[in-house]
Amino acid sequence: MNIEDQNGTTVLRRTDQKLPKRTFLSMLIGRPLATADAPHETIRKVIGLAVFASDALSSTAYATQEMLVVLMAVGSMAFGLVFPLSLVIVGLLTIVTISYEQTIHAYPNGGGAYIVSRDNLGEMPAKIAAAALLTDYILTVAVSISSGVAQVVSAAPELFDYRVYIAVGLVFFIMMINLRGVRESGIIFAIPTYFFVVLMFVTVIIGLVRYFTGSLGQVIDPPELEMMQTTQVVTLFLLLRAFSNGTTALTGVEAISNGIPAFREPKSKNAGITLIWMSAILGTLLLAISFLAGHIQAIPSELETVISQLARTVYDGRGTLYLLTMAATTVILIMAANTSFADFPRLSALTAADGFLPRQLTYRGSRLVFSRGIAVLAIMASILIVIFQASVTKLIPLYAIGVFLSFTLSQAGMARRWWKIGHLPQDKEIKERGSTLRYESGWQLKMLINGFGSVLTLIVMMIFAVTKFHDGAYVVIIIIPILVAIFSVIHRHYMQLAGKLTMDNYGSPPPRVDRNRVILPIGGVHRGTLAALRYARSLSDDVTAVHISISPEETERVRQKWEQWGDGVRLVIVESSYRRFMEPLLLYIDEIYEKRQPTEVITIVVPQFVSSKRWTNVLHTNTAAALEQELMLYKNLVVTNVPYLVD
Repeated sequence: MNIEDQNGTTVLRRTDQKLPKRTFLSMLIGRPLATADAPHETIRKVIGLAVFASDALSSTAYATQEMLVVLMAVGSMAFGLVFPLSLVIVGLLTIVTISYEQTIHAYPNGGGAYIVSRDNLGEMPAKIAAAALLTDYILTVAVSISSGVAQVVSAAPELFDYRVYIAVGLVFFIMMINLRGVRESGIIFAIPTYFFVVLMFVTVIIGLVRYFTGSLGQVIDPPELEMMQTTQVVTLFLLLRAFSNGTTALTGVEAISNGIPAFREPKSKNAGITLIWMSAILGTLLLAISFLAGHIQAIPSELETVISQLARTVYDGRGTLYLLTMAATTVILIMAANTSFADFPRLSALTAADGFLPRQLTYRGSRLVFSRGIAVLAIMASILIVIFQASVTKLIPLYAIGVFLSFTLSQAGMARRWWKIGHLPQDKEIKERGSTLRYESGWQLKMLINGFGSVLTLIVMMIFAVTKFHDGAYVVIIIIPILVAIFSVIHRHYMQLAGKLTMDNYGSPPPRVDRNRVILPIGGVHRGTLAALRYARSLSDDVTAVHISISPEETERVRQKWEQWGDGVRLVIVESSYRRFMEPLLLYIDEIYEKRQPTEVITIVVPQFVSSKRWTNVLHTNTAAALEQELMLYKNLVVTNVPYLVD
């Protein structure tokens, strides 16, 4: 224990070293971790790829299929268009990757769209970025889990009717793993992530070898085309719709820049390398899958995915390698939700720390993760899965608008940051909340890269919004402004509260309490009542017991006992004509409250039974809690309960 004397004030310090008790929750998610363990919870690049890149890598399992869903309107020409569109998407991926690699080194403590926008564009763009990203993270969980279940249904069609239940169960399974902590969840997810990467590369390499040797045919017994329609001509609008579907492959690219603090030192270097690894794997797999899917003429369907058709064509049936590939794809799609579970709580904590979300989201749980944010994400994603019946095709139109909006704001913010750096004197340094600004040579090229990336992602976002508007994109376009409005309301409340609580210009303290009037509600006279009476009399000599009379016989028994045990304290009996308890009591308290003096405090002391058997406590009325809810807005009125333990 350290004792310090600061300006006449004694400060006592002590540390609680006692381990928390083991509970059912700790058995599920692991023993609580001390705050000092936080540095040991960081992760290496190999684990970081599994934690933060699983979302982006998993999108290769459905990006090609979602492009084909649109392109099938032009008939067999669709198979020749899917690969060129994939080349354009990979080009966009390259530009976004270069832009975010710059962001990672500029913001070593985390440089997501929210922080970059907040520091460089202002409060409103920051709120828009937060709303867009939080929405996207929720959709990422819903889409990736639904897509993973679709792979299961492809291999086992008899499970189709149970897909929603399976999906919701998987969401909560991933939630429980993430509650165990970043490092432990990363180790758990590393194996299935690399299992998927290896098997997908084996599949596409064998497929390409068979293609170039002329032994790769078309898919046998493809599923029927679900949306039968008249063949259309190739139009710019149709190509743009297919392109917007395919750009879902870029979701998750920002995750690493948000999660820089989770990496080991040197954080920025390790995060940057992981980003490049992720983009290289993602781009390669997307191009290979699109090329092979076009050649085998895979049909997009909810009954059997394109990946399933590709695997059984490459492996000539549903043998062991096919089943392993489907299992790996299913697992990575389910694990892809982990990216959101890693980033959503971090972003919500940052936003809450700035006063735009409830402060409770900033609190870390027993395993040093933001457990409240993890739980909120699981609930919101499950609601979406139920509403859209775990359909990837129905969820995709809601997807990617948020992520491309955040891309645009992040890159615009970085361009603005380079402009500020370029106009700084070489010997000057400016510290902002998220980074430190110093003059750097070559700032013009860096500003050009981020500016160009911002323009491109803005165009993609507009394409997505227009082409997918009627398919459901309007929902996200409406939700984001609503979230921004909610942020503003919460922030206004916190600012007003801070203004009322601040000690600045406070002046002299209010006059001391001259009188404490105590009201003691009693339902009967027993040991608990007398314990509460003793406490009430320790507060003040002005104590009034109040009994609400519902039964005349019971009231008479109370009166007689009070004369014997009440120690001369006055008793007020309030007749309740309609056998109500709370309303007459509140009316009496209101009458006393209206007559109080400015320096008078009213204290309501409520006796409360507490049983040593916790489950029996639900059998007793908690009057104190009910009174607290009713009287919380009363100034200079205190409600307290006096527990009386019954063994």
